Amino acid sequence: MKRTLAVAAGLTAVALTLTACSGEGSPNEGSSTSPTELKIGNFMDLTSWDTAVADIGFNGPYLSAVYDPLIALDGEGKPVPALATDWTVSEDFLTVTLELRTDAVFSDGEKFDADAAVANLEYLRDGAVSREAYLNVESFTAVDEDTVEIDLSARDDRLLYFMGLGRSYMAAPSAIEAGTLAEAPVGSGPYTLSESSIPGAEYHFDRVADHWAADEFRFEKVSVLPIQDDSARNNAMEAGQINVTFADDTTVEMAEQNGWSTESKVAAWIGLRINDHTGEQLEPLGDVRVRQALNYAFDGAEILSSLGRDRGEVTNQVFAVGFPGNDPALDDRCAYDMEKAKELMAEAGYADGFEVAMPMSGPFQTWQPTVEQVFQELGIRVTWDEYQFTDYQSNAPNYPMFIVSLAVDSDPVATIARQFTVPQWYMPEPDISEFPELQSQVDAALEAPRGEEQEAEIRELNEMVTEQAWNVVWYQSANTYVTTPDIELTPVTGMMFPTLRQIQPAA
Repeated sequence: MKRTLAVAAGLTAVALTLTACSGEGSPNEGSSTSPTELKIGNFMDLTSWDTAVADIGFNGPYLSAVYDPLIALDGEGKPVPALATDWTVSEDFLTVTLELRTDAVFSDGEKFDADAAVANLEYLRDGAVSREAYLNVESFTAVDEDTVEIDLSARDDRLLYFMGLGRSYMAAPSAIEAGTLAEAPVGSGPYTLSESSIPGAEYHFDRVADHWAADEFRFEKVSVLPIQDDSARNNAMEAGQINVTFADDTTVEMAEQNGWSTESKVAAWIGLRINDHTGEQLEPLGDVRVRQALNYAFDGAEILSSLGRDRGEVTNQVFAVGFPGNDPALDDRCAYDMEKAKELMAEAGYADGFEVAMPMSGPFQTWQPTVEQVFQELGIRVTWDEYQFTDYQSNAPNYPMFIVSLAVDSDPVATIARQFTVPQWYMPEPDISEFPELQSQVDAALEAPRGEEQEAEIRELNEMVTEQAWNVVWYQSANTYVTTPDIELTPVTGMMFPTLRQIQPAA
């Protein structure tokens, strides 16, 4: 196989889940004193101030400035206290009890208490996007002023993780009732949105001096500038207009030259998403040998090196590298072997390949030549249906398989939901239930006692879906961030851009 892979210029990998800047400054060359202003160069604009419809994605810096969550995540993706100071889970896993702070106040003067928390949780449960976290919730109850009880219809080990990921931001109940959250945020967060902000161009935040967690948010001012163009974002970083940025290859090179700090962590898996494991749409995909052949045929290490600039980890798994569920021993399954791939295709009765239609859009053109080259060697004849990027998300799931960059989660139970069992935009009709052995192992993993026993069951599930070649994973890409030396940033797998809790003045 000739592995002459096309190289993408200036690509920023986009995990599909989902401008000019201004300001004075000088080149950031480091400082011996702590910075007073945090100036973030984000890759995407805010989707909404409305906590029920805002996509988690790149909204972390915006939302975490003005809203406090009940539960947050630490750098390893573990739930940690915020407005909820503690929680307990009942022995039958059907009741979660939250103990709340009593010293938080919304920016409109309303006091945060259990009634406010319940109003928010009910709003989030009904939200078009936020409801993902509360699928198994039957009710929320304010037990007393500082205690909330969450009653579940079924055990749900994802709940606390999803709440911490960005699905428990608290807004003023009056703003929820008025239906005005999309217009302007009213939260109890460490900052308030400044009137000097220009939607779509620059967002400025003023510090709340008496915020209950003021010691955890030490910047006097925060600005977030959505700069979609990579070059413009890099220029802003070099000019000192921003001191934190979502990085591309050029940014990393600039960091080495300027003495900036660089942090990265796995964020998404790259490859072919297979939605038709039964072969109902495309008969060949119903044969595990064909799916295995596709896995053998792609050289993930070479794709990561040539197209991913070695910013990521070679793996054939959807469970995040370095987190529970992922098993490095499985990465040799279906290791690159084109001859083996051809043998499997022949055994399955497709020695001459087959025809397939797949969707294509701008962000995925990087990998298009590689797919064409590999398919050609296997005799697979592909027809590409072109879509605008904004239409790709709604159309791609109608195809039996398609190229994706999908966010991975640090929590393995969340991975089971998002990759196998719960409908998503990329998986509107999960078909794992059509495979009794796999469904049985899913149930075993979700029902096992938490801890080592559950992790063992999850690894067993991972081995089974890997053997079944459920998807064609080439590698897991890493999100990279660059900061000036006086700022420390902690990436969080599961968040496309960290919240303000993960961005602090350097010690």
